Amino acid sequence: MRLIQKSNKLADVCYDIRGPVLEKSKQMEDEGHKIIKLNIGNLAVFGFDPPDEIVHDMIVNLPNAAGYTDSKGMFAPRKAVMHYTQSKNIAGVTIDDIYLGNGASELIVMAMNALLNDGDEVLVPAPDYPLWTAAVSLSGGSPVHYVCDEQADWYPDIDDMRRKITANTRAIVVINPNNPTGALYPVEVLEQIIELARQHQLIIFADEIYDKTLYDMAEHVSMASLADDVLFITMNGLSKNYRSCGYRAGWMVVSGEKRHAKDYIEGLNMLASMRLCANVPGQFAIQTALGGHQSIAELVGPGGRLLKQRDLAHKLLTDIPGVTCVKPKAALYMFPRLDPKIYPIADDQQFAYELLAEEKVLIVQGTGFNWIAPDHFRVVFLPNSDDLTEAFGRIARFLDGYRRRASLG
Repeated sequence: MRLIQKSNKLADVCYDIRGPVLEKSKQMEDEGHKIIKLNIGNLAVFGFDPPDEIVHDMIVNLPNAAGYTDSKGMFAPRKAVMHYTQSKNIAGVTIDDIYLGNGASELIVMAMNALLNDGDEVLVPAPDYPLWTAAVSLSGGSPVHYVCDEQADWYPDIDDMRRKITANTRAIVVINPNNPTGALYPVEVLEQIIELARQHQLIIFADEIYDKTLYDMAEHVSMASLADDVLFITMNGLSKNYRSCGYRAGWMVVSGEKRHAKDYIEGLNMLASMRLCANVPGQFAIQTALGGHQSIAELVGPGGRLLKQRDLAHKLLTDIPGVTCVKPKAALYMFPRLDPKIYPIADDQQFAYELLAEEKVLIVQGTGFNWIAPDHFRVVFLPNSDDLTEAFGRIARFLDGYRRRASLG
């Protein structure tokens, strides 16, 4: 029999958040082991429930959700997104500029498919949310990773970004607030990136899915509010700010210099039509979420569960010898560094395997986020305080053994 093989387009595609280490974790669970999972920002499994009014409105509207909608989405939720862009000071957005999707993830892939030809390049951060790199590769493009500087609070290295722009570069991806580092970029950094896009006529893809998950009174500025002479594609949704990952309700906003992008926008419209529409129950949640009580503020503000767990996780991590971590200003993640002199790790996926096997704690290795060296890993701080204390105690014990073995080697 002839072997049936996957497409060559998948050769450079990976998503290690749900990769081989997770498969090993599932196998161990099937064998009866209990795993502490620090690998994915799936809020519901850690007891973070969506606002009641979202759930109620989806239930009430379910009898009306059986038919297709407009391919870009229903009018009312798109109108709510339009009002949201106005509150973020993004100018010139009309209903027609808004696309609803099955989460921002679907829209990211759609936006890349509509844009890229073979050999086109897109600047993507390192570390990144790996779907961006995968979507560029799957669309025939080449992801080119610009470095974010850990010594500068994980802000993008503008000089590195500038060096990597070529005649083939089509766009720059900016993930702000950032996953996996938790960085929040100041206006000055955003303006420097916009100036590069302006000089080289590049599109900016702004992933702002965590724009309300902010700590220590931080404020988020949407990139698209800072210029109108550059084309911006802004991604957002309900998954994180509204603890509604499974509802798959996201949106994409086209703004800025649209006059020269008519053909690209036509491509977006074609792809939106081909998938018929986003799931309709999720669409019903958007207007209620954006117009209702913003309960995320209580979770991230003084005394809030997410804030307390961030502070606890950061302390527990940085108390471990040889572990440093920039304290996140936003999002749900930490991206700690293991001092290579103390932890000479050659293969960080193997490191994650060994931690899982020995201590039953599931993390994601740093190279899974296209980081350049095997010296980082990502954790979520979503488990409750007792579970976080237990998990980081196990990590500390594992690293203690790792240090001892390394010193003997």
